[in-house]
Amino acid sequence: MVKIDLTGKTAIVTGSSEGIGLGIAIRLAEAGAKVIVNGRHQEKLNSAIAEVKKAAPEAEVVGFVGDLGQAEGCDALVKAHPACDILVNNVGIFSPQGNFFDIGDDCWQNFFDINVMSGVRLSRAYAKKMAEKGWGRVLFISSESGFNIPEEMVHYGFSKTAQIAIARGLAKTLAGTGVTVNSVLPGPTLSDGLKKMLEPEVKKTGKSYEEAAADFTKNLRPSSIIERAASVEEVANMVLYAASPLASATTGAALRVEGGILNYL
Repeated sequence: MVKIDLTGKTAIVTGSSEGIGLGIAIRLAEAGAKVIVNGRHQEKLNSAIAEVKKAAPEAEVVGFVGDLGQAEGCDALVKAHPACDILVNNVGIFSPQGNFFDIGDDCWQNFFDINVMSGVRLSRAYAKKMAEKGWGRVLFISSESGFNIPEEMVHYGFSKTAQIAIARGLAKTLAGTGVTVNSVLPGPTLSDGLKKMLEPEVKKTGKSYEEAAADFTKNLRPSSIIERAASVEEVANMVLYAASPLASATTGAALRVEGGILNYL
């Protein structure tokens, strides 16, 4: 069995107080990395830190409270933690807003600030230092929606396409430095956010979250080959590999962990 060892590495995972971000933080900690967990609320962050430590009792886990959708929040994170070896730009929001013509400027700007500019600002701050050391990993948690733009969430799809483009361009910028940059493309994932969205259906039908998520996937993403939502752990496993020394020849890639939804080779 291949063992991924991140001992001696420091990882920052943004938006990691729940969901996919928390799953990623747990996997990195289990592999021996020091992990900086981020969220906007102290109580929720404390709970996340406890979960990471429960899964990886020997790991060093540090919390940072801050809104990374604002430049001030990103600056505060960099001031508190000036360097890292692994940066996972995971913080993001999504919500179906319906008709394109009803989505106002404020909504577009909010999605851009949180989903796109947080990763731009933090990558700008950390990637240059990684290059100076000759090793680093930058990951953008994008989505299959970056290619398969949902008509009910054009603003979300746009922000995810932007992440893929930034990751590709930054990988080229860092050519030959030992720093890799990739985007990761989950599909429907049984995260806390999806569970919250499915809760009315679960209560109404008595189905499990897994069953309701499978129905959701088949209805909204009928091209899915696995015909179910991925687990948080399945997405985190892809991120763990991409963050590891094993992925040294993988850069500038859009790594798909979306169950085959994207209908191209």
